[in-house]
Amino acid sequence: MNKTKIGIATKAALLVVLGTWAVSARAQSCSNKSLKGYYAFTITGQILTGPEEGPATGVAMTYFDGTGKLTQEDFVVHNGVAPTGFQTGESGTYAVSSNCTGSAVINFSSGPPINLMFVLTKITTTNQANEIHTVVSNSGVNITSIGTQINWAF
Repeated sequence: MNKTKIGIATKAALLVVLGTWAVSARAQSCSNKSLKGYYAFTITGQILTGPEEGPATGVAMTYFDGTGKLTQEDFVVHNGVAPTGFQTGESGTYAVSSNCTGSAVINFSSGPPINLMFVLTKITTTNQANEIHTVVSNSGVNITSIGTQINWAF
């Protein structure tokens, strides 16, 4: 075989490999396992009705266990009034769809639960989400957040 035919055959083989890789990358799907570990969130928005009506901004650290359960602590300033410290003991559930969207419910020690809809982004080759974008789906609330997976390596 001459060098031209070898070059063409090599390029063709490379295209097949790259094409297969591109199809398999698009075929990845998410599950509850895609959301596992600690995520740091920045929270912004507004509560439109009720006793805490007004702007809300804060931070949260949420642990997702990879099986659909979560725990959280947060520090959220409501209408310019800061809490005395991080609110702890929050827990809930979540479900991730194969298209990397999902929903969650967070329960608090006092007050109604919040319902979230989310999208997972920055998915790794092992189907792990490095980032999550959320919106609160409760009526009268306009709050969004972005969470980034915490890398504990120091």
